[in-house]
Amino acid sequence: MEDTMEESGWKLVHGDVFRPPQYPMILSSLLGSGIQLFCMILIVIFVAMLGMLSPSSRGALMTTACFLFMFMGVFGGFSAGRLYRTLKGHRWKKGAFCTATLYPGVVFGICFVLNCFIWGKHSSGAVPFPTMVALLCMWFGISLPLVYLGYYFGFRKQPYDNPVRTNQIPRQIPEQRWYMNRFVGILMAGILPFGAMFIELFFIFSAIWENQFYYLFGFLFLVFIILVVSCSQISIVMVYFQLCAEDYRWWWRNFLVSGGSAFYVLVYAIFYFVNKLDIVEFIPSLLYFGYTTLMVLSFWLLTGTIGFYAAYMFVRKIYAAVKID
Repeated sequence: MEDTMEESGWKLVHGDVFRPPQYPMILSSLLGSGIQLFCMILIVIFVAMLGMLSPSSRGALMTTACFLFMFMGVFGGFSAGRLYRTLKGHRWKKGAFCTATLYPGVVFGICFVLNCFIWGKHSSGAVPFPTMVALLCMWFGISLPLVYLGYYFGFRKQPYDNPVRTNQIPRQIPEQRWYMNRFVGILMAGILPFGAMFIELFFIFSAIWENQFYYLFGFLFLVFIILVVSCSQISIVMVYFQLCAEDYRWWWRNFLVSGGSAFYVLVYAIFYFVNKLDIVEFIPSLLYFGYTTLMVLSFWLLTGTIGFYAAYMFVRKIYAAVKID
């Protein structure tokens, strides 16, 4: 009796903590796109910090980002394929197609709709139709095959090793307190990462919407590192609180809560529109909120992916230390 371990909180759910979540294909696809975004942003900021991309040439920055996102598909596909196999998925071809088309399809769709409005105004700021076709060809000719290639090797690789076995019968989840609500978690988890990048966000918005040049790429790289660290730590704390409350459904919740700072970015974008910009017409307002939606979606995907992998490593670590008969 002296050797028996008093189990409480997170130790009680050891038989369910690695139970695969609902919609594992969509989750792994979103995380794969998040890895693609992370690799692309890291390389772009690092190269710009070294002075290889001129701030006055915005086209070069966007072109580099697009090409890098296409070529990072192999890493996104690999991570998505391995995670999908870990979550007991079997339809790897469908999963690879979902990874290659879900996030890029939303981005391309929104950009195309916004561009149609600009074409209707006969504005010189519209992206030419041949350029849109070229981007579509790059998507299906470069990104899609690379995602399939990465997904194939990731799916064939050994799945992540979970340290404890999953019980056949799911454990009943006790009634949760009000502060364990998902939306409350998003509000709590988003404050710190947003605070770390708040000043930088002002300069980025000014560069995009007020035709100012952005030169602080070295500082931006430092802020990006701080963002990664703060997202990881907040995510680990939130998933620990959730497991202590004996709620083992952490996969989706952790991904959503880790991207909570995207909600504050959206609120700040609305504040910036009302207080800093003098836009009264419908089409410019639509463009602003359309591109802001893309930015918020990408930021949520990025921070959610960072937080998810940090929490997954933490959960595997703590349950590997538990001795279970």
